Amino acid sequence: MSSPQRMPAKERKISEVGTEDTRVSIVGTVVDFKENILAVDDGTGKIDASFEEAPTVNPGNLVRLLGRVIPLEGGFELQGEVCQDFSKADVELWRKVSDMWEKSLKEL
Repeated sequence: MSSPQRMPAKERKISEVGTEDTRVSIVGTVVDFKENILAVDDGTGKIDASFEEAPTVNPGNLVRLLGRVIPLEGGFELQGEVCQDFSKADVELWRKVSDMWEKSLKEL
């Protein structure tokens, strides 16, 4: 018997994340980390993500977060599922490819 599949995570800039999103993928820099809450900034905004188990990161690390958007009264919360080290990624190239992909999807 197969296990249930998760909804795919949509690549978003922090400023684009909203309550209509289910799962998102965000790339940004860790700006603060307390207990199991990670604060990430991608240049368009800052978001806090809570994790059941604290990921191994430090302020200044470049990461990709995958998480579930939990709607709340007056906003939302990001429940972190995965925190990937992106320190060796070519972020400019990644953003170019991501933008090209988004444009091609809109043209379909």
